[in-house]
Amino acid sequence: MIVSKNAKLLAWVKSVEDMCTPDQVVWCDGSTEEYDRLMGEMVASGMAIKLNEVKRPNSFAFNSDPSDVARVENRTYIASLKEEDAGPTNNWIDPAELKATMSELYKGCMKGRTMYVIPFSMGPVGSPIAKNAIEISDSPYVVVNMHIMTRVSPKVIELIDKTDEFIPCLHSVGAPLEEGQADCRWPCAPIEKKYIAHFPEENLIWSFGSGYGGNALLGKKCLALRIASAMAAREGWMAEHMLILRFTNPEGKQYHIAAAFPSACGKTNLAMLQSTVPGWKVETIGDDIAWMKPGPDGRLYAINPEAGFFGVAPGTSESSNPMALASITENAIFTNCVVTDDGNIWWEDMGVECTGGTDWKNQPWKPGMVGTDGKEIKGAHPNSRFTAPAAQCPVICEAWEDPAGVPIDIFVFGGKRTNTMPLVHEAYDFEQGIYMGATASSEPTAAALDLGNVKLRFDPFAMTPFIGYHAGDYMQHWFDMGATLGDKAPRCFYVNWFRKTDDGKWLWPGFGENSRVLKWMCDRVDGKVDARETPIGLMPIDGDLSLEGLDVSAEEWAELMKVDADLFRGTLADAKEYLAKFGDKLPAKITEQLNALEARLG
Repeated sequence: MIVSKNAKLLAWVKSVEDMCTPDQVVWCDGSTEEYDRLMGEMVASGMAIKLNEVKRPNSFAFNSDPSDVARVENRTYIASLKEEDAGPTNNWIDPAELKATMSELYKGCMKGRTMYVIPFSMGPVGSPIAKNAIEISDSPYVVVNMHIMTRVSPKVIELIDKTDEFIPCLHSVGAPLEEGQADCRWPCAPIEKKYIAHFPEENLIWSFGSGYGGNALLGKKCLALRIASAMAAREGWMAEHMLILRFTNPEGKQYHIAAAFPSACGKTNLAMLQSTVPGWKVETIGDDIAWMKPGPDGRLYAINPEAGFFGVAPGTSESSNPMALASITENAIFTNCVVTDDGNIWWEDMGVECTGGTDWKNQPWKPGMVGTDGKEIKGAHPNSRFTAPAAQCPVICEAWEDPAGVPIDIFVFGGKRTNTMPLVHEAYDFEQGIYMGATASSEPTAAALDLGNVKLRFDPFAMTPFIGYHAGDYMQHWFDMGATLGDKAPRCFYVNWFRKTDDGKWLWPGFGENSRVLKWMCDRVDGKVDARETPIGLMPIDGDLSLEGLDVSAEEWAELMKVDADLFRGTLADAKEYLAKFGDKLPAKITEQLNALEARLG
């Protein structure tokens, strides 16, 4: 067992041990032996289910408590020193008050449990874009997931000992055990005691009461986005909720694309796209988060700070995302899925038959079962997850662990709109591209419409829940980065795969065919094709975006590319109303873009 020699780290670990009073302290090393030992212990205790070794080698299933199934946004806080620095998109509590509240909860919270000290790197160990961190947790489930999602290694301790720099992350499930008390399958605290707290001025994360996902795997959204976004603003780089892919043409020229989409807009599918353009190949670098920093040549270089995929299971199938499905054939963790009678895994819309098994609550289940309310009982929770090493993805890019990162050529933004937004348009310049990202929007759900809420749901840069400081300052940071990058800034595009006809038919086939749109973007970067000017931006000239072999009529293409000024003016009005919430923190350049778009629409 390797223990740090760093006085600051040792003092912090000792202070947490004294506060939380675990039965023992274990420093993790990230080894296969450690992973296997913890999995064996959890199988023996009933917390984990070992899946059929032939059908799903070295893979395990977990069932969470029904109260602990997703990120808890209303219990997530940005505890900046000043409330105005948190901004209108975040929950704020005074940091001194929050620390006092949580310190009381932490007192004795690890009694009867082991305190794990997890040294991990976000990004390739030693990369100039990576960050070193320590998560302290009393959950072995967290340890094994961190093994997959981050780089847990003694080398991180060595770097901390040299640099004296690390990001401290404290987590507890909040369920101490009295002597002789039996543990439950998924320990956690009641919702009113759950806190996911970020202290941006200190680069500090405290989490209490939840064992699930981004609430507990603190390298995920907490560090990689909320704390990192605040660090990036101070240090002159970017932490973004973006996939990264490499698109290579038949001559071998590589283009690197980073894309931000709100949930349910096909982000993971695009990251693992199977190109239908002859001779063009897509490779995955990251499916969720991009850290980007200007390189020596002035271009923006990106790494995927994560080492694994933490994907939503339902809907992942051979037809929707075969590469994701291939990534989880072995060495995977499944949370809140169906465990089939033959020891395999299943979820709704997986595209394979299931005769029965145990559901996400570990209860006997068969397809078509109906509850007392007369509704069909789902086998997998809608937010059920898989955790798998990124290295197992069949289309993982050889450069995905390059410490220097890859140079970003293109930014893509998007949302889910059945009308108004065309299939693709390009920004006139980087500042308009920022406006596109800042006003990315989707139509409200049917439930929201039932409530009379017909406004668009805006999600700037797909970052609304993850900006660790004031969203207006965050938008200004984009402009500041644009000024730094100058003419080396990536080109910006906006896409909408979801446009429909009046009778509800999809106008664009999507999935692999989206590669045709990416190719047009690359052709624009290379200056191979011109574009036509419209009030909203630059759009393809008919014939430049190939439709060969597609069942898309000339009329449907015209509808896909239609710019209805009246509809856009409605979107513009909604955007103005949304952006007004940022008050005097809204960058002047956003207002300039609003006014310029309004003038072009006439």
